[in-house]
Amino acid sequence: MEEKRKLSTITKDIRFWIILFFCIRLIGISNPPLETGHNWRQSLTAMIARNFVETDANMLYPRIDMAGNETGIIGSEFPFFNYLIYLCSLIFGYEHWYGRLINLVVSSFGIMAFCRILEKIFSPKIAYNAGLVLLSSIWFAFSRKIMPDTFSVSLVLIGLNFLYDYLMAGSKIKLTGYFIFCTLGMLCKIPSLSLFAVISVLFLVRNIKADRKNSAFLLGGLSLSLVLVWYFYWVPYLVENYHYQLYFPKGIAEGFYEIIPLAKKFFAKFYFDALSSFIALVFFLAGLYFLLKEQDKKIIAGVTIMSTIFLFFTIKTGAVFPLHNYYIIPFVPIMAGIAGYGLSKLKAKHLSVFLLLICCEGILNQQHDFFISSKALYKLSLENKMLQYTDKNDLIVINGGDSPQSMYFAHRKGWTVKEEDLQEQKLQELKSKGAAYLVIDQHYTNKRFDQLPLVFENVDFLIYRL
Repeated sequence: MEEKRKLSTITKDIRFWIILFFCIRLIGISNPPLETGHNWRQSLTAMIARNFVETDANMLYPRIDMAGNETGIIGSEFPFFNYLIYLCSLIFGYEHWYGRLINLVVSSFGIMAFCRILEKIFSPKIAYNAGLVLLSSIWFAFSRKIMPDTFSVSLVLIGLNFLYDYLMAGSKIKLTGYFIFCTLGMLCKIPSLSLFAVISVLFLVRNIKADRKNSAFLLGGLSLSLVLVWYFYWVPYLVENYHYQLYFPKGIAEGFYEIIPLAKKFFAKFYFDALSSFIALVFFLAGLYFLLKEQDKKIIAGVTIMSTIFLFFTIKTGAVFPLHNYYIIPFVPIMAGIAGYGLSKLKAKHLSVFLLLICCEGILNQQHDFFISSKALYKLSLENKMLQYTDKNDLIVINGGDSPQSMYFAHRKGWTVKEEDLQEQKLQELKSKGAAYLVIDQHYTNKRFDQLPLVFENVDFLIYRL
C-alpha cells in the first residue's frame, strides 16, 4: 500500500513526466537531419553551426554553403542556437546531433517553466494537465530537431517565470534572468514575441509594487529594442550587402491574400498540428468556454494580447504558415494551458484516462518522426565521395533544388540547383564563377552529361569535372 502511494505521488509530479518524455525522445537522438519532416531547415541550422567551427565564429555573420563563390553570409535569426552547437564542437569536435540534444534539454526546462507559471497563476492541477498536453503536442517531435523553434519559445517561458518570481519577491537575480532569457528567446525566433507580449497585462495588475513594474517594463523595452535592431536593422544590412535571406516577410494584405487559398491548411495548424490530438482540442475548446464564462479580465486580456500578436505574425508569413507546421509552435503553450484548464473540470477518476489518451494520441501521431527511411541513408556517403574526388576548397554544383540538405552532406560550398537549371549554358556560367565539379543525385534526375569528364559513378551519384 505504501509503495502504491509513493508511486502515485511520483506520477502526479510533472517532473516525472518531463524526465520520462526526455528519455523517450532520446531515441534516435544522434540521427542526421534526414527525417522526412523539415530536414532542409535542420540542415541549414547545422550548416551555419559548422561554418562557425570551420570558417568564422562571429555571431553577427552567420554563413551558409550554397552561395557559390560569395561569402555565404546570410540575414537570418540571431544564431544563438547555432552558436551553442559551435561551443560544444570546440570541446568534442563537430557533430550535427548536438543541436538535437541542446534543443531537447532547453525545451524540457521550458516545459518546467511553463508549468511553474501556470501553477502560480492558476493551480498545480491545471499546470500538471497543461504540462502533459504540451509534452505530447507538436513539441514532442520538434523539441528534438536541429531547429530553434521550441528552443526559442522555451527561453521566453523561462524568462517569464523569472519575471513572475521577481514581481512577487523583488530578486534582482530573477530580474536579470527575465531580461537575458526573454531577449535571447525572441532573438532566436521573433514570433516568440507573441508570448512576451503578455507582460502588457501588468497594467491591469494593481497589487504589484510600482518600482517592480517599472523595472519589468524598462528591461522589457530594452529587450524588445535589441530584437528590433537585429531584425529590422542588422538583418536588412546583411541582406543588402551579402544578398542572402532566410525568411521573406509579407505585407499584411499580401500575406492575407496568400493564406486565403490555403485556408484549410491554415486552420489545420490550429485544430490538429498544434496539439497533435483531437481529444486535446476538445478540452482546449472546453477550456476556452470556461475562461470566457468565468470572465477573469486579466486572463482573458493576456490570452487576447498573445493571440493577436501571434495572428499578426501568421499573416506576415503569408503562405509559409499554412505550409509549414512548426510555425504554430509559439501558440502551442497558450492552447495547452487552456486545454489544461478545460481538463481541470473533470472528476479525478476521469482525468487520468483522458490525459493518458491525449498522450497516446499525440505520441502515435508523431512517432514516425523518430526514424529515418533507409532510402535516405545513401546521402551519408556523399561526403566520403567528395573527399576522394575533390579538394576541400573546390566549389561544386549539385542538383539539390532549394534545399541545403545535399550541400550540407557534401560538406562543400557551391551552388544547389533545380533540375531545369541543369543546362549546358547554366553550367558554363557557374564554371566561369569557379565551379569545379558537377554532382548529380540520381534519385532526383536521370540526366547525364556525356560531354563532361566523368570521375565517379554509382547508383546514387554521378560526379563530373567541369
